[in-house]
Amino acid sequence: MTRTGVRKAAGVPDLQGLSREARISALRARMNALETPGGEAPAEDVGVVAVGEELAGILPGGGLVRRRHTHLADCPALVVELIAHCSARGGHVAVVGWPELSYAGVVDSGGKLGNIIAVPDPGPEPLNISAVLVEGLDLVIHRFPGRLELSPGRARPLLAKLRSGTAALVLIGAEVASPAADIDARVSTYRGLGTGTGRINGVDIDVAVTAKGHRPARTRLTLGEKPRLRAV
Repeated sequence: MTRTGVRKAAGVPDLQGLSREARISALRARMNALETPGGEAPAEDVGVVAVGEELAGILPGGGLVRRRHTHLADCPALVVELIAHCSARGGHVAVVGWPELSYAGVVDSGGKLGNIIAVPDPGPEPLNISAVLVEGLDLVIHRFPGRLELSPGRARPLLAKLRSGTAALVLIGAEVASPAADIDARVSTYRGLGTGTGRINGVDIDVAVTAKGHRPARTRLTLGEKPRLRAV
């Protein structure tokens, strides 16, 4: 499903050792340098960031809600799909705190690496990094190591920037009160493998969504090559 080698999206200068003002300046410069591919309109601000049709069918509002945060399970295959879907349609995406994420699947799914900012090491103040990015991008994905529950006081500056910005914020490994939705996602099937032969060319992901005021919903996403019927 992915090719080796395509691992990095467009990054920012090393933020280590920089003052808070210098880090913010570097991020803003990278955001300003993002270009929309020729002939393609930027992602429209319609209240949600678009996702694939199957996932849209179980999410409140039909997508990732802008100016709100969403909790997502640690599922790289689904994250890559979200990045690809958004960037392929002219949206601008940032990925914070995920140095080992492979972007090969983004390219394979038609996404555009030039529309992605990667901040693999956000430094000692990671929330400040996301607070800058949510002001002007479409989708910000922030992954935290382990499990972290952010207190209202600690999360307040980030959420204030989020409410006044343009992005949908996806948090992985961190919990903040009152999310737009909680998305649990787990790979259930790897496709393309036989008995000791083949290569992975697709996956099935079981997805469950819970959101306040909505009934819990589930679906199964098939990414990569779709299953085919074979004569036996």
